[in-house]
Amino acid sequence: MVATRETDPRSGRRDEGKARDGLIVVAIFASLVALLVAVVGVGFGLRAVDEAEGATTTGAGGEPFTVDVELGDLFVKPSSIQVPAGSEVIVNVMNHGAMPHDLKLGGETGTPMIDPGGQVTASLGVVSESTEAWCTVPGHKEAGMVLAIEVAGGAAEGESATGAGPASGVASDDGAGGAVIDFSATAPEGFTPYDPTLQPAPGGTEHTITMRATETVIEVAPGVTQELWTFDDKVPGPVLRGKVGDLFTITLVNEGKMGHSIDLHASKVAWNDEMRTIEPGESLVYQFQAKYAGTYMYHCGTSPALHHIGNGMFGAIIVDPPELAPVDHEYVLVQSELYLGPEGQPGDLTKMQDEDFDAVVFNGYVNQYKDHPIRVEPGERVRVWVLDAGPSENSAFHIVGTVFDTVYKEGTYLLQPDDRQGGAQVLDLQPAQGGFVEFSFDEAGLYPIVTHKFANVGKGALGLFQAGDVEVTGGGH
Repeated sequence: MVATRETDPRSGRRDEGKARDGLIVVAIFASLVALLVAVVGVGFGLRAVDEAEGATTTGAGGEPFTVDVELGDLFVKPSSIQVPAGSEVIVNVMNHGAMPHDLKLGGETGTPMIDPGGQVTASLGVVSESTEAWCTVPGHKEAGMVLAIEVAGGAAEGESATGAGPASGVASDDGAGGAVIDFSATAPEGFTPYDPTLQPAPGGTEHTITMRATETVIEVAPGVTQELWTFDDKVPGPVLRGKVGDLFTITLVNEGKMGHSIDLHASKVAWNDEMRTIEPGESLVYQFQAKYAGTYMYHCGTSPALHHIGNGMFGAIIVDPPELAPVDHEYVLVQSELYLGPEGQPGDLTKMQDEDFDAVVFNGYVNQYKDHPIRVEPGERVRVWVLDAGPSENSAFHIVGTVFDTVYKEGTYLLQPDDRQGGAQVLDLQPAQGGFVEFSFDEAGLYPIVTHKFANVGKGALGLFQAGDVEVTGGGH
């Protein structure tokens, strides 16, 4: 049967209205279907875990998976993403920090080093199991610059596919694989201890000094080496000395493989100027006038400063108080801690954060003045400048068998010879504090150098003064 159409004009308008209504219904239905498909897609995990942190992602069923990542000092945002198995992960990385960073899967594949304010798009490769990407600048992964990549159906939540610990947040390190110190061992034949002798303040009122920031493998205990970050390839760094009113002009040259800086506590200069981080191959001039006397610390302040200080980048600057009395000998002893990483590798930042040190030492090496005592004669007047470089442990500096008749701490005399005939047994210091003590030895013999926090004496904080020509038998405290 053939259909017929009414010719009444009003009937035609009614038919057209019905047609329009039908089209509207179809459009609404199509929109609902599209919305449902989108919701289902989201439900299958095609999104960053850290939605609140502003991540944007795409990708499904083997298509590239793209995510925006922000790098800062010291974080990755988002810190965790979830991707479908077999996807190529593309990252749009923006460096909003104040220093260069990168982001590499497994520390190998990803972006180049990105300068502050820069942006790079790069592929991390195809992922089929849960894994991690991180910033490869030394210490930054340990400080928290880690992006956990969770694969649907991969390793259990909160565990990396390799079983190496948490897949997000600060990388864990329980100390396994770290070097081990034998505190009964003696230094190898030919060992040369750090020279503790302090030279007099140089003449003149202007001091021009060039210092190099480096990374080098150094022995810290018999048979134990670490990659230390240093000033002039030594720990502690070179001692700087002058008088009140002197002008210091220090050129820091970065000969290392990462950013470094220098912060001299004896100065009054803006942090963001002379103390700024410089990259490998760069240099800066740090000039200041010494306005106050004291025993001061200097150190690298590049983030994380804890890692740079704990890994060796510190030293002493001495500004003589006016009318400093003459003595027969002057020495400088810097107390610090060792937080061992694997043999020949940098110190363990996680240990530093937990204050879980492996040793406490004077001038960078375990018990070095026990078998190589500091030689003086009975009756000679001795001044020892002491700095607690930390980064975290305090000091109770003590010499067994004598009494200090002069104590100078944090810019002032606490004790000097006078009619009161007072004496002191300890110079107590918190991290970054310094001062000096003066004394003599009445008899020939051996006099142990310790921190009277005795838990640390057996952990490397033991040395000897040798007064006179006596047999060296080692310290027994």
